[in-house]
Amino acid sequence: MNMQALALASLAAVAIGGIAWVFLYPLLSGEKKAESRRATVAKSEPVARNVDKNQRSRREQVEGTLKDLEARRAKEKRIPLSVRLAQAGLNWSTQKFTVVSAVLAAVIFAAAMLGGGGLLGATGLAFAGGFGLPRWALGFLKKRREQAFLKALPDAVDVIVRGIKAGLPLFDSIKVVAADAPEPLKSEFLAIIETQAIGMPLGEACGRLFERMPLPEANFFGIVVAIQQKSGGNLSEALGNLSKVLRDRKKMAEKIQAMSMEAKASAGIIGAMPPAVMTIVYITTPDYISLLWTHPTGQLMLVGCVIWMTIGIFVMKKMINFDF
Repeated sequence: MNMQALALASLAAVAIGGIAWVFLYPLLSGEKKAESRRATVAKSEPVARNVDKNQRSRREQVEGTLKDLEARRAKEKRIPLSVRLAQAGLNWSTQKFTVVSAVLAAVIFAAAMLGGGGLLGATGLAFAGGFGLPRWALGFLKKRREQAFLKALPDAVDVIVRGIKAGLPLFDSIKVVAADAPEPLKSEFLAIIETQAIGMPLGEACGRLFERMPLPEANFFGIVVAIQQKSGGNLSEALGNLSKVLRDRKKMAEKIQAMSMEAKASAGIIGAMPPAVMTIVYITTPDYISLLWTHPTGQLMLVGCVIWMTIGIFVMKKMINFDF
């Protein structure tokens, strides 16, 4: 009884200390005053400037274009399955994808039951195979397609710049890219041409490229073309600067990949050790480890281990992936 009272008192003290740390520490340490001071310093004061009306109008047009694009992106945070299939480069319908996932789950469930995995283990494997595996395959295909797109995009922008400098209209320069570029860049620019042919403005058609290829580089291209279509300007210079930015981002991505390879190798070794040890133990002493999938408690432990390993892998992946 005394031990229970002592444990409750300790938990209460820890809880009170945590609340005091969250609410009282910023006041006692001066963080609130520092934040208010920084906000006061960063606050912009109205300065009287003689801004040219044309420059003001151009700035307002650019700001309006950016706000429209951001509002459209905010509405489309949740990506439908049909869009994800298109981003992965598949011509499947959502019904076909659902049927294939269900058949895969049924096959895995039947194989697990025939192998003596038990109901709980077979259900877990069927869920992972029918729900997780197809979506992982979609993500893999989407990432591979995006990498191929990024590899060819700077050269395509350079072709458009050279065409504009030679006197070709932007639409004809995009046609040249669609005719000669490799996949998936060719199909994406063909989609821009087809969308513009049915009456959509070219700036908006290029802005829709980000919906099919959700990459910052595709968004940059759409924004540059949309702003130029609305407010004018030297398009060849803007696209030339965009090409330089795309190549610099590509160099940065390759540098980050090279610097993070050691961490990725360590994560792969750590993630592969439990299955490898389990396989070795099964080969040497199968009766010792077979309790994991024959006994109900072992099946529960095995499911828990798989869940925790999956969480650990995702955490390590999040730690070694860098967004820029």
